[in-house]
Amino acid sequence: MRDRCWTPATPDHQGQDMAFEPLTHDPAVTTTDAREIADDLVVIPNRGVELVPNIGIIGGSHSILVVDTGLGPRAGTDVLTFATEYARGRKIHLTTTHFHPEHAFGAQSFAGEATYLLNRAQAADLADKGPAYLDMFRGLGTPVARRLEGVEPITPDTVYDSAHDLDLGGRTVHLRATGRAHSKGDQVISIPDAGVLFTGDLVEAGQFAIFPWFPPYDTDVSGTRWIDVMGTLITTTPDTVVPGHGDISGPRVLDEVRTYLEFLRDETWLRRDSAVSRETIVAEVSALAIERHPEWVGRDWIEKGIGCFCAEHP
Repeated sequence: MRDRCWTPATPDHQGQDMAFEPLTHDPAVTTTDAREIADDLVVIPNRGVELVPNIGIIGGSHSILVVDTGLGPRAGTDVLTFATEYARGRKIHLTTTHFHPEHAFGAQSFAGEATYLLNRAQAADLADKGPAYLDMFRGLGTPVARRLEGVEPITPDTVYDSAHDLDLGGRTVHLRATGRAHSKGDQVISIPDAGVLFTGDLVEAGQFAIFPWFPPYDTDVSGTRWIDVMGTLITTTPDTVVPGHGDISGPRVLDEVRTYLEFLRDETWLRRDSAVSRETIVAEVSALAIERHPEWVGRDWIEKGIGCFCAEHP
């Protein structure tokens, strides 16, 4: 019965089932917009530009940590240049929130200049699925393909299983693997003394949740697990949340994301129980979602989320 709810199109090649309009803008990281959100803690904001993440730089007395790289080697080089100037001689560490190209495919620019730390599941994602995602993203338009020129795989220097505490000197940063949600290798980064939480694409502000649901090639996203992860993040009570994309926010954005995911699950499963057609489920639930959040961007992701929750229907 699962095919009643979700019948994927046949992609041209592995991982090419995105079905979105090609990007015409250059997804460049703009470091001149960097701003301090806490003492010795800077965010390079994504400025609402698609395929540009929020990038963090967290400082201590002897080291700094860079969170995410931007899309491709040129973005990584720009971030590294900014981070090196910001570090002023301090040691540089790098981590990424998950393996998707705009977050992690600039890491090679840091080779030899920074220590790259990852959770084990994300390292596996990079090795196993990175090449297919590279092909998929190259198909998103000429500006994206240009940004991905010369991408080479990079092996992390340090791999941890579920938790790693990084001492930057007078400041300890917590790296925590969340388990499967937006991807199998999601990681959050918290800075307790500043009350700041970096979530990667577990959280987007002003945007429908990104469901990388591309059957049969990638079905690792789990909406039900994602809801559980959001509940855990809410209990950490951060003062400031830096989402993967969208504006830097307060803790309320965590509850907004969980509430939306629960809504998407409940409305999808209600119709799935009634055995209505996939087309009806998508049309009705999408309309309700847009009615609830007419100001949010990324409406294409609603249908992907519906497909995911259909597959997880008990």
